[in-house]
Amino acid sequence: MSVIYNKVALIGLGLIAGSISLAARQAGAASRISGTSRSAKTRSAARDLKLVDEVVDNAAAAVRNADLVVLCVPVGAMGKVMAEIKPHLKPGAVVTDVGSVKQEVIEQVSPHLPDNVHFIPGHPLAGTEHSGPYSGFAELFENRWWLLTPLPDTDPDELSRLRRFIRALGANVEDMEPAHHDLVLAVTSHTPHLIAYTMVGVADHLKRVTESEVIKYSAAGFRDFTRIAASDPTMWRDVFLTNKDAVLDILGRFTEELFMLQRAIRMGDGEQLHDYFTRTRAIRRGIIEAGQDTAAPDFGRGAKPTGKPANDGV
Repeated sequence: MSVIYNKVALIGLGLIAGSISLAARQAGAASRISGTSRSAKTRSAARDLKLVDEVVDNAAAAVRNADLVVLCVPVGAMGKVMAEIKPHLKPGAVVTDVGSVKQEVIEQVSPHLPDNVHFIPGHPLAGTEHSGPYSGFAELFENRWWLLTPLPDTDPDELSRLRRFIRALGANVEDMEPAHHDLVLAVTSHTPHLIAYTMVGVADHLKRVTESEVIKYSAAGFRDFTRIAASDPTMWRDVFLTNKDAVLDILGRFTEELFMLQRAIRMGDGEQLHDYFTRTRAIRRGIIEAGQDTAAPDFGRGAKPTGKPANDGV
């Protein structure tokens, strides 16, 4: 594949940024990749791993002469980072992000956007519970969706170029309106994460079940909750604070469904429970048929990214 961007700058060097770098190198989609992190420990790890071609100490140095800048920092830090790099952006450069919330990112970034720089918000629907530079791997985006939420004045040529870059990483690309993106993600990601955090928190507070029993006897359901609840706390704090309207909407709907199921259990209404579970089971089948997961059993023994334990620095 031919080079799509001569220089790519990654602001943040965690799981997503590391995977972007590794996948772009593998595809030959960038001539040079620079990166930085606010954490000196993370920068040192990235140098040891040779995660990017050049690790620098600050965002201003990272973006110098970059054709594509990818903001891989928590949603709450987007505006601050954009203000820092604004004077150093190359005219005609494209800035994108990987934030899980789009309306808030647009509001934070837009005031700091130079007139001669293109901003195309984005969100790769890929990740693991691991974080930090040791967690990245080139295959992370393969057959996953990467959503773009282009603004009304987005240059179509630059949008097409960014799509080509994302496809080179192995992902599928689709455009979506920002508010709709935030609602969709509240259903498919944000609220499920909050429920997982809550269920693990319930187990923590239920003193009749000892900690050793929770760990020793974790069945598939609770085990999967703990995997989700192990995700980066800074990132998820920002997600819930910046997408609160959509999350609260879906939580309200979830509560109504939960009350309905509570009543069915209390009343011994097996038919209603069976019908409900049959309908919801079809969602899982649809996910598998869409190629977004496999029907093969996974007992926590699947391949994991190699290297040292995750580092939470971004």
